[in-house]
Parts: sequence; structure tokens; C-alpha cells
Amino acid sequence: MRTLDQWFAEYAVSHQNPKNKAIHYICVPAIFFSIVGLLMSIPSGIISNTLKLNAPIIENWAFVVLLFVLVFYIRLSIAMAVKIAVFSIICLVVNYYISQFVPLWIFSLGVFAIAWVGQFYGHNIEGKKPSFLKDLQFLLIGPAWVVENLFSKK
Repeated sequence: MRTLDQWFAEYAVSHQNPKNKAIHYICVPAIFFSIVGLLMSIPSGIISNTLKLNAPIIENWAFVVLLFVLVFYIRLSIAMAVKIAVFSIICLVVNYYISQFVPLWIFSLGVFAIAWVGQFYGHNIEGKKPSFLKDLQFLLIGPAWVVENLFSKK
């Protein structure tokens, strides 16, 4: 298994152009956020009926999937897993509140589509294919790379 630094080094190869990087700093979190919203939109009666916590922010499919996603990050870095967990909690809470005002799946689908257009535009500027076309695990490396680049003290 590759280390987080090895993943970042390989990911960075197709993310050198400053405009592409800036686009990724916006679009990668937006895609992550929209996927959380889409997963929260899936009816989750079986989860809430089983847990009976009356806590819709955690009684949904997004929370279940995010638990498995965090296992991926824990295997790479506990510190990164904590950072992604914090971002995931923010995504869950904000999506819950958005769902109180608009159909969450429509809002999330719109954000998802716009953010992917941005991603592909960024890679067009870069002149390199997105990393996930080589290995789907890069779909999970992208959010960690953004966190690392925006919030590290390097």
C-alpha cells in the first residue's frame, strides 16, 4: 500500500498549473460535499428505524458511507483521517440544513455537475488527464490533497 506522501506525489504530477490547482481547491470539496448530499437524499428509513436515535444528521446513507471512507484515510494517516472527518461532519450538517429549504438531491446534483465541469476545465488548462482515470482511489486522494495544500504549514 502506498503512503499518503506517495499518493500526493503522484497526484501532484497532473496538478501543477496554478489555475488548475485553484479550480481543484474549489471543485474537489464541492464534489465531496455534493456526494454527501446525494447520499443523504437516499431514503434511509431502515437506518433510522433500526437506530431510533432521532438524529437525521447521522441516520442516513452518507454517514454510513463516510464511516467506510474514513477507514481508507485511517490506513494512510490518522491526522488526515481526523481532518477529513471534520470536513465530513461539516458536510453532513450543512447538507441537513440545506435539505430544510430545497430538495437536497436537486441542489446536490447541480453542485456535482458544475464542479465536475470545473474539474475537467482545469485539466484542460493543465493539459493532463485527471488522476482518477488511472486509479479510482485518486477520487479519495483529491480531498486529502486539497486539505494538505490549503491547511498545511509547509
